[in-house]
Amino acid sequence: MQVIWTKVPFLAFKFGYVPMGKVPSDEEIKRLSDLGRKRRAIGIRMEPNAPKDSGFVKLKPGRNLFKTKTFIIDLTRSEEELLKNMHPKGRYNIKVAKKHGVQISENSSSSGLNSYLDLMFGGTARRQKIYAHSENYHKQMWETLQPAGMAHLFTAEYQGKIIAAAMIFTFKDTAYYAYGASALEHKEVMAPTLLLWETVRWSKLRDLKQFDLWGAEEGKGFSRFKEQFGGQLTELAGTYDLPINPLLYPLFRLSEEIRWKLLRILK
Repeated sequence: MQVIWTKVPFLAFKFGYVPMGKVPSDEEIKRLSDLGRKRRAIGIRMEPNAPKDSGFVKLKPGRNLFKTKTFIIDLTRSEEELLKNMHPKGRYNIKVAKKHGVQISENSSSSGLNSYLDLMFGGTARRQKIYAHSENYHKQMWETLQPAGMAHLFTAEYQGKIIAAAMIFTFKDTAYYAYGASALEHKEVMAPTLLLWETVRWSKLRDLKQFDLWGAEEGKGFSRFKEQFGGQLTELAGTYDLPINPLLYPLFRLSEEIRWKLLRILK
């Protein structure tokens, strides 16, 4: 498991986060507690990459950072089966993008990263009013995972301009649709749909077994976009906190709830 430590503003304490990790054993919980005390942590939040009811130890429920559901595409099916399982609108949008001459390519270069960042912070994050990680976060993530062969960038080009990009993670037998970004213009050519379909095909050609669309939330546009690809809706184990400092942890949770309420008001 990887623990990400964040300093709590105005305090000499930290809070840990274990994203997409395993379901920890009792022994691992003890080790995490010891590590948290050494780091002067208020607590550690865990969101295991495991289905619901997978035997997670009973900790305190935490505030979700990652989505509690996701769509998973079975890559062991043939390409014909995958297309047949898609929503008719998805198949239609793929044809629309091809008809308009949208070109998809893997572009894991520095220029590809810059195009992705431009689309993420100039288009998608602003349009959807999402609380995106900072540009520096994405750069550090890329610089860490890309040399290890775990991160890949794909772009969709239309009339000589990149109008959509996707960052795909691969680990063991699974591909993850980590981040997608698109331009404000040329939405009519359906580039994001063809882009995601081509990354599914790319993953299948590499003998990966499943494609995780990384998050679903009822009623959200990004979730409706993913739903058209015919993946199996899967509920994850959820979010749990391991309190380390019993005095500060309740105050941290209270301030966290107040912060998010204010963000929603100011959104």
